[in-house]
Amino acid sequence: MEKGNHAVKEAERQLNNISNVSGKRARREPKVWYKLDLSAIVYPTLQRRDFSSVYRLSVVLKEEVKPDVLQQAVDIALRRFPTYKTAIRKGLFWRYLEPNNRPGPFVQKDIRNFCMPMPFKAGNRYLLRVYYYDRRISLEAHHCLGDGTGGMCVLQTITAVYLRLLGHSVSSGGFVLDVNGTPDPEELEDAYMRYANAKVCPPRPGEKTYRVRGTREPFYTFNVIDGIMSVREVMDVAKKYDATITEYLNSVLLYALLKKQQSEWHLKLRPVKIAMPVNLRRFFPSKTLRNFITMVYPSIDPRLGEYSFEEIVKQVHNYMRYYINEKFLRGDITTNASTQRNPFIRVVPLFVKDFVVRQFYTRVQDKNSSAGLTNMGALKVPEDMKPYIERFDIYMGQPFSSRTNCAIISFEDTLTINFASNIMETDVERYFFRKLVEDGIHVTIESNRESLQESLSH
Repeated sequence: MEKGNHAVKEAERQLNNISNVSGKRARREPKVWYKLDLSAIVYPTLQRRDFSSVYRLSVVLKEEVKPDVLQQAVDIALRRFPTYKTAIRKGLFWRYLEPNNRPGPFVQKDIRNFCMPMPFKAGNRYLLRVYYYDRRISLEAHHCLGDGTGGMCVLQTITAVYLRLLGHSVSSGGFVLDVNGTPDPEELEDAYMRYANAKVCPPRPGEKTYRVRGTREPFYTFNVIDGIMSVREVMDVAKKYDATITEYLNSVLLYALLKKQQSEWHLKLRPVKIAMPVNLRRFFPSKTLRNFITMVYPSIDPRLGEYSFEEIVKQVHNYMRYYINEKFLRGDITTNASTQRNPFIRVVPLFVKDFVVRQFYTRVQDKNSSAGLTNMGALKVPEDMKPYIERFDIYMGQPFSSRTNCAIISFEDTLTINFASNIMETDVERYFFRKLVEDGIHVTIESNRESLQESLSH
């Protein structure tokens, strides 16, 4: 324990030194600001009283979290992430991020309905929150700061510093960045613009899709259902269908959406489609901690006939092979970048841009998918950090409209599927998990609503 107290005092001394140096530099150096990346431009535009583009990442430790030590870890670690220790500002033509030297963000005890809207002027203007509860540390970040990969770097680095303050030896590597190191310029880049150089801009399909019907929950209510299972079991089942884990779970969600649509009365059926982000770092080398994802849309059209589950898996498998490759993704990036590069659009006032983007998203983009699904894959941490971690969780946050979103993450042999929605009904989740059980996968269900757990068990 003495070792831990000594580490805490040493950390406080280092933090005070860093603060003094930062204050002196701030008086000498010119003003720093960061342009929003290509994806981040959209998220503040969609901001409203009851919606923010916020996601949550959590780590469950083996021992109860000490909030005072966690606060020190946050203060130390965030100085390594200049684009996350920022506030958002409005210019005449664009929004931008500027360094935020106000106190915070302050560690808070966790709340039941998380991923709540994040007003830009609240919380000393920070665009992230850190929560704790029992053995869990949670990071919530506004999407204009970065995607899940960048957020995971922040969370794991905070966790590593926290463990060090308790006296444990934890090395840097992977998602854990060296807090004494200088940020690599590539970590701050808008990587989209580096790779937006295809010779053609592929068109975007815009057909209306099936929308999940449900009773919208009251304001500030957020329903969460977690399914916890074995990675090995899911992998074995996926292999039986000649699919990867991502392809298999996409297929199960499409199957659940089809079942939900069939259970309702419709004048005509519509395609079911999933909005799935792809981590572009897999195809285009970049160390960026900002957004670097694009969307693909696996789908099934029931108007063509009734699909068996095997046929759904095969169609998803073929879709992934066709669309998720370097050439198609480069074209998609170029399509997105073409708007920002347009000299006319660059000089259009911000309030006009906001109006146009909001109308397009509400009337077209939001109607282009039935649900969202993201898979962060198998997470790795430094070897000396593993003994202190039980599992990770990820939540996509409040949907823009009435629907459900699904997020997948795994660590060691634990795979967690986290559903998040703002509707009362749990039909999609029930069809989803029942299919997994039918395929022989053992699932443990957790929820922030007792009634949801009961409904899933029937």
